This record gives sequence, C-alpha cells and structure tokens, in this order.
Amino acid sequence: MDRQSDEKLEFRRVVPSLLAKDLDGTQDFYRRLGFEVSGTHPGHESPTWTELRRGEVAIQFYSQAPRGTPQDPLCSGALYVQMEGVSALAKEWQGKVPFAWGPEVMDYGMHEFGIQDPNGYFLAFTEPADESSGQAD
Repeated sequence: MDRQSDEKLEFRRVVPSLLAKDLDGTQDFYRRLGFEVSGTHPGHESPTWTELRRGEVAIQFYSQAPRGTPQDPLCSGALYVQMEGVSALAKEWQGKVPFAWGPEVMDYGMHEFGIQDPNGYFLAFTEPADESSGQAD
C-alpha cells in the first residue's frame, strides 16, 4: 500500500502487554526493582490491568486472558531492554532478584544479564560491551 499523503509515519515504541498469574505479586516484584505503577484499571483496588514503568520502559500486565488467547502466561523468548549502565543496574539488583544469566559479555558483543519474573517471563538488560563500564571486547 503506497502512502500518498505527506502525513508523517513514525514508530515510537513497543509496550508489551502480558498475562500475569498474580497481578499484586507482579506489581510487588517490579516495584522492588525500581519500577513504578503508572496506571491501573479499573482502579487501584483490585485492578485487572496495570502498567509499570522505569525510565522510558513500560510493561503492561493483565489478570484475565483475552478471549482466544492462552490462559497461562506464555513467552518463548526474552524481552530485551537496551540501556546504559548494565553493571550499575546489576549491582543495584544484586540480592533483590536472582539472575538467570550474567552479567557477562555475550559472544555477540553485548554486555547483559537476565532475570525471570514471577510469571516466568525473561527480561534481559543489555548494552554494547564496548560502552559498558569496565568491559572490553
């Protein structure tokens, strides 16, 4: 389909919206890691949807699977957060959450570590190895 107007087209970001086993427990987990609740629906008491943010990163969770979708949390990969300061974040989270891997320099040149949230989702925090403090190629 050709765009025939001068209207600007720009992708801004992707916000994952994921099923949670326990929405309260999920909020507690992410709050321990410095995320803030930026929205809930229908309200703060007994929400069925929440958005958690830290910096420009937002993740949404809901407690009831939409019709036609799996009834259990499911993701076959990892959500990668590109950032600066992987070493500092790993230090901040040391003892707050077990690391699934890392922090380490991966064979593809990224300095990263991964965690697994209470729903089973993996999140990786990554930056180019040559930009991370104390890491070299």
